[in-house]
Amino acid sequence: MRFVNLDRINMAADLPRLTAVQAAARLGVKPESLYAYVSRGLLTRERDAAGSWFDPLEVEAFARRRRRQPDAPSRGPVGTPLMVLDTSLAHVDDDELYYRERPVARLAREHSFEEVLSWLWDVRTVAACDPGDVRVARAAMTALGPSADLLDRLAVGITALAATDPLRHDPSPTQLPRIGSRLVTGLPAALTDRDPRGVAENLWHALTSQHHPDGVRLLDAALVLTVDHDLAVSTLAARVAASARASGYAVVSAALGAFDAPLHGTASRAAAAMLRTVVAGDSPAAAMARAIRDGGRGIPGFGQSMYAGGDMRARVLLDMLREAPAGADIIAAADAVSDEVARRAGIRPNLDLALGALTLWSGMPDDAGAVIFAIGRIGGWIGHAIEEYDERPMRLRPRGRYVGPPAG
Repeated sequence: MRFVNLDRINMAADLPRLTAVQAAARLGVKPESLYAYVSRGLLTRERDAAGSWFDPLEVEAFARRRRRQPDAPSRGPVGTPLMVLDTSLAHVDDDELYYRERPVARLAREHSFEEVLSWLWDVRTVAACDPGDVRVARAAMTALGPSADLLDRLAVGITALAATDPLRHDPSPTQLPRIGSRLVTGLPAALTDRDPRGVAENLWHALTSQHHPDGVRLLDAALVLTVDHDLAVSTLAARVAASARASGYAVVSAALGAFDAPLHGTASRAAAAMLRTVVAGDSPAAAMARAIRDGGRGIPGFGQSMYAGGDMRARVLLDMLREAPAGADIIAAADAVSDEVARRAGIRPNLDLALGALTLWSGMPDDAGAVIFAIGRIGGWIGHAIEEYDERPMRLRPRGRYVGPPAG
């Protein structure tokens, strides 16, 4: 039998609830971090017309746990995070994604990728990479030969742009947005035969030969939607590298290594392939079954634990595709698969399905979604490096616990 402490319940009922500002102040964190704790299930909140409210006893208990073991691994249920890191870049609140309290859905429709990065990085402009350095990166990418995939070319291009930068080892934090600018403008240009222009324009020409009137705008929106999203494994890798004061190039290289994985950055490839078979005439059920069988990792393009009502990034990008010309077949396929998955598994589309639909609509190869995702996420990786440079160096150096056989 479970006994309930009635004194604690009565005391909690008499206590005034904490506002979000008060709860954040009690924990010594920014409001963005408080909402991140809520989205991870570490804190609960109530909402009414006046705003968000928190149980003071729960906040106090959470504050004590953080004081006692600020960096200790979680021993909670499977899926709870190993650590909580403060960030002011992005958070999910009520199924909406925000970059520093600006709704990403609006940013994607109303602002360019470069405008968003200028604001996130706090710089006047995202300066174009030197055309001569772009040519070096292009030659390095070309030397890989036709068997290399697009992420292989990005990895080599990052190294080439680092090698041509005499300031790459300057430890000043101001170098991070400069390096980020070189990468997000130089890499798309190196993938094609053009000098650096707009990021989305160059990336479009690098990935497809089709001419859609709305293509560059849709690609620009996709880049904005992919900039940041809590602490994904690639973002954590970026912060660990930045904790050791790695250069911006090394930060992005470390992050790209974690990003190039079927459970993270390359998941849109399988989603695009699944949609392609539906457009070609397969039933949604058959396409879904084949994708699960071939991938062995669930249904590609579906499921995102941070949203109760579905990944808003998918909703925004698919809605924009719905409004674009010549997208009816692609959207019909995405809707048919989504209905089938909802009926059988009860999960909703995520960003990977939307990226797969975009690449299919634009005539890009199936792995183009991973490149779009990576170029967009470079903006977030650099943003997190800027934040981490303000922290104590090497703070993200965990201690191992030996669990092997005893010595001797």
